[in-house]
Amino acid sequence: MAKEVIFLVEEDVEGGFNARALGLSIFTQGDTIDDVKKNIKDALGCHFDREEDIPKIIHLHIVKEEVMAYA
Repeated sequence: MAKEVIFLVEEDVEGGFNARALGLSIFTQGDTIDDVKKNIKDALGCHFDREEDIPKIIHLHIVKEEVMAYA
């Protein structure tokens, strides 16, 4: 049983955010970061059969792409 889980959260080109757990087959999305946080908790509850197996600490690695010009 893992006590922690890491989610990679990325902006979707069509809007909102996509989140995927590293090392687990858990994917979710949301329109806002708050939506993603709620959906991650829901997805964890669906993924694990027993509540005591759900990791208690969730790390969010939020990736934001920004484009800038050199000149």
